[in-house]
Amino acid sequence: MYKIFMIVGVVLVGGGWIAYAIWDYRMRQEEKKQPKKRSARLRKSQGEVSDWAKQMASYKKPKAKRQARGDVNDPQ
Repeated sequence: MYKIFMIVGVVLVGGGWIAYAIWDYRMRQEEKKQPKKRSARLRKSQGEVSDWAKQMASYKKPKAKRQARGDVNDPQ
């Protein structure tokens, strides 16, 4: 009787582990298909960099007043 109980128990536990391994494998495959989640900190940093890049793209170099500083001789 004990032998039958142990054999049935081992088969059930082994079957459970096999079922769990298959389920875990499928879940990992499904997670690979999903896009990576970005943290709030990463989104904030990327937004700040994007804002800075837009500011730099619209930056216009100020016209220097070279004559007032005396760096360039006036060709007049």
